[in-house]
Amino acid sequence: MDDTDAIVERILVTYDTITVVGASATPEKAAHSVPAHMQQHGWRIIPVNPHACEILGEPVYRTLADVPEQVGLVDVFRPPQRTPEIARQAVAAGATALWLQLGVASKEARDIARMAGLLYIEDRCLIIEQRRLGIGAQR
Repeated sequence: MDDTDAIVERILVTYDTITVVGASATPEKAAHSVPAHMQQHGWRIIPVNPHACEILGEPVYRTLADVPEQVGLVDVFRPPQRTPEIARQAVAAGATALWLQLGVASKEARDIARMAGLLYIEDRCLIIEQRRLGIGAQR
Protein backbone atom coordinates (compact mmCIF):
# COMPACT_ATOMS: atom_id res chain seq x y z
CA MET A 1 0.00 0.00 0.00
CA ASP A 2 1.48 3.37 -0.98
CA ASP A 3 1.04 6.65 0.91
CA THR A 4 -1.91 7.68 -1.26
CA ASP A 5 -3.67 4.38 -0.55
CA ALA A 6 -3.10 4.89 3.16
CA ILE A 7 -4.61 8.38 2.98
CA VAL A 8 -7.58 7.11 0.94
CA GLU A 9 -8.23 4.39 3.49
CA ARG A 10 -7.86 6.81 6.40
CA ILE A 11 -10.38 9.19 4.81
CA LEU A 12 -12.90 6.43 4.08
CA VAL A 13 -12.80 5.04 7.62
CA THR A 14 -12.64 8.42 9.40
CA TYR A 15 -15.44 10.44 7.81
CA ASP A 16 -19.12 9.45 7.79
CA THR A 17 -20.22 12.72 6.17
CA ILE A 18 -19.09 14.02 2.78
CA THR A 19 -19.62 17.67 1.84
CA VAL A 20 -19.82 17.63 -1.97
CA VAL A 21 -18.88 20.86 -3.75
CA GLY A 22 -20.39 20.85 -7.22
CA ALA A 23 -22.97 18.18 -6.40
CA SER A 24 -25.46 17.83 -9.25
CA ALA A 25 -29.17 17.09 -9.41
CA THR A 26 -28.66 15.49 -12.86
CA PRO A 27 -28.53 11.70 -12.43
CA GLU A 28 -26.35 11.19 -15.53
CA LYS A 29 -23.51 13.27 -14.09
CA ALA A 30 -20.76 11.82 -11.91
CA ALA A 31 -21.38 14.72 -9.51
CA HIS A 32 -24.73 13.04 -8.80
CA SER A 33 -24.00 9.33 -9.18
CA VAL A 34 -20.86 9.33 -7.02
CA PRO A 35 -22.50 11.03 -4.00
CA ALA A 36 -25.58 8.82 -4.54
CA HIS A 37 -23.40 5.69 -4.38
CA MET A 38 -21.66 6.90 -1.24
CA GLN A 39 -25.02 7.75 0.33
CA GLN A 40 -26.31 4.25 -0.51
CA HIS A 41 -23.24 2.82 1.26
CA GLY A 42 -23.87 4.68 4.50
CA TRP A 43 -22.26 8.09 4.11
CA ARG A 44 -24.25 11.23 4.79
CA ILE A 45 -24.05 13.74 1.93
CA ILE A 46 -24.09 17.53 2.28
CA PRO A 47 -24.48 19.00 -1.23
CA VAL A 48 -22.99 22.40 -2.12
CA ASN A 49 -24.29 23.98 -5.32
CA PRO A 50 -25.47 27.58 -5.87
CA HIS A 51 -28.12 26.47 -8.39
CA ALA A 52 -30.13 23.77 -6.58
CA CYS A 53 -32.37 23.52 -3.52
CA GLU A 54 -32.31 19.76 -2.91
CA ILE A 55 -30.05 16.96 -4.14
CA LEU A 56 -30.34 13.31 -3.07
CA GLY A 57 -33.05 14.28 -0.60
CA GLU A 58 -30.70 16.67 1.21
CA PRO A 59 -30.87 20.46 1.48
CA VAL A 60 -28.28 22.19 -0.69
CA TYR A 61 -26.00 24.99 0.50
CA ARG A 62 -24.75 27.69 -1.85
CA THR A 63 -21.18 27.72 -0.50
CA LEU A 64 -19.03 25.85 2.01
CA ALA A 65 -19.35 28.83 4.34
CA ASP A 66 -23.14 28.34 4.36
CA VAL A 67 -22.96 24.78 5.72
CA PRO A 68 -24.35 25.16 9.28
CA GLU A 69 -22.19 22.49 10.88
CA GLN A 70 -18.56 21.48 11.11
CA VAL A 71 -17.22 20.42 7.73
CA GLY A 72 -14.80 17.47 7.70
CA LEU A 73 -14.32 15.87 4.28
CA VAL A 74 -14.86 18.07 1.22
CA ASP A 75 -15.26 16.22 -2.09
CA VAL A 76 -14.88 18.41 -5.18
CA PHE A 77 -16.56 18.10 -8.58
CA ARG A 78 -15.32 21.34 -10.13
CA PRO A 79 -12.77 22.14 -12.84
CA PRO A 80 -9.11 22.20 -11.74
CA GLN A 81 -8.83 25.98 -12.11
CA ARG A 82 -11.63 26.43 -9.51
CA THR A 83 -10.04 24.16 -6.92
CA PRO A 84 -7.55 26.59 -5.30
CA GLU A 85 -10.42 28.82 -4.21
CA ILE A 86 -12.38 25.80 -3.01
CA ALA A 87 -9.30 24.66 -1.06
CA ARG A 88 -9.14 28.09 0.60
CA GLN A 89 -12.85 27.89 1.42
CA ALA A 90 -12.42 24.38 2.82
CA VAL A 91 -9.62 25.58 5.10
CA ALA A 92 -11.73 28.56 6.22
CA ALA A 93 -14.67 26.23 6.95
CA GLY A 94 -12.46 24.08 9.19
CA ALA A 95 -12.33 21.05 6.89
CA THR A 96 -9.75 18.41 7.68
CA ALA A 97 -9.73 16.55 4.33
CA LEU A 98 -10.00 17.61 0.69
CA TRP A 99 -10.70 15.13 -2.12
CA LEU A 100 -10.56 16.15 -5.79
CA GLN A 101 -12.45 13.69 -7.97
CA LEU A 102 -11.08 11.69 -10.88
CA GLY A 103 -9.68 13.98 -13.58
CA VAL A 104 -9.27 16.92 -11.18
CA ALA A 105 -5.82 17.89 -9.93
CA SER A 106 -4.22 21.18 -8.92
CA LYS A 107 -0.77 21.89 -7.55
CA GLU A 108 -2.05 25.13 -6.00
CA ALA A 109 -5.01 23.41 -4.29
CA ARG A 110 -2.64 20.64 -3.11
CA ASP A 111 -0.24 23.22 -1.64
CA ILE A 112 -3.07 25.11 0.11
CA ALA A 113 -4.48 21.90 1.60
CA ARG A 114 -1.14 20.53 2.72
CA MET A 115 0.00 23.85 4.24
CA ALA A 116 -3.21 23.80 6.32
CA GLY A 117 -2.63 20.18 7.38
CA LEU A 118 -5.57 18.68 5.48
CA LEU A 119 -5.58 15.10 4.28
CA TYR A 120 -5.47 15.47 0.50
CA ILE A 121 -6.38 13.26 -2.45
CA GLU A 122 -6.62 14.29 -6.09
CA ASP A 123 -7.54 12.59 -9.35
CA ARG A 124 -9.27 9.67 -7.62
CA CYS A 125 -12.91 8.58 -7.62
CA LEU A 126 -14.64 7.86 -4.31
CA ILE A 127 -16.63 4.98 -5.81
CA ILE A 128 -13.57 3.29 -7.29
CA GLU A 129 -11.63 3.63 -4.04
CA GLN A 130 -14.55 2.59 -1.82
CA ARG A 131 -15.11 -0.53 -3.92
CA ARG A 132 -11.42 -1.35 -4.26
CA LEU A 133 -10.86 -1.18 -0.53
CA GLY A 134 -14.27 -2.64 0.39
CA ILE A 135 -14.93 0.03 3.01
CA GLY A 136 -18.39 1.11 4.13
CA ALA A 137 -19.33 4.13 6.20
CA GLN A 138 -18.27 3.83 9.83
CA ARG A 139 -21.61 4.80 11.40
